Amino acid sequence: MNRRPTIFGLLAEFDDADGLLRAARTVRAAGFSHVDAYSPYPLSGVAEALGMRHTAVPALMLTGGLVGCVAGFLMQYWINVVDYPINVGGRPPNSWPSFIPVTFELTVLTSALVGLFGFLAMCGLPRLYHPVFNVTGFLRASRDRFFLCVESADPHFDRSTTAELLGSLGPNSVAEVPW
Repeated sequence: MNRRPTIFGLLAEFDDADGLLRAARTVRAAGFSHVDAYSPYPLSGVAEALGMRHTAVPALMLTGGLVGCVAGFLMQYWINVVDYPINVGGRPPNSWPSFIPVTFELTVLTSALVGLFGFLAMCGLPRLYHPVFNVTGFLRASRDRFFLCVESADPHFDRSTTAELLGSLGPNSVAEVPW
């Protein structure tokens, strides 16, 4: 039986973005892969320092757009040529230029919806609760503090060794993140 660890991880608090960036690079170089950073504003280089990879969202959106395009065209073709052909102004039933607006709109709509729901699914959202909110002082992550969290789910995680590593990086504090 797979039991949940007693803590979610360890959270190190830093005063500035440079300290967080240095810590993220050091922790990744030490072999940790389940690491996350929290800051009051977007930081250049943190995603690369944490080893974040590109996602499949663009491929999902392209696939959704192609499906929408084909579905929009085939829907209009079926209605105008097969199911209910009407002679309007002497044009042929398969007048594809008149299909372009609806086909384009369905392409954009399905691409956007697949992108939105794919993004939400890949991020595990909506997540109304995260264990880091249990740490006193974490609310300052939205104002003036920078945090680095090493999760206990990481294969290299050892409570004492990881705490020593984080402590050696010069943080203001290192705290355990309870579930």
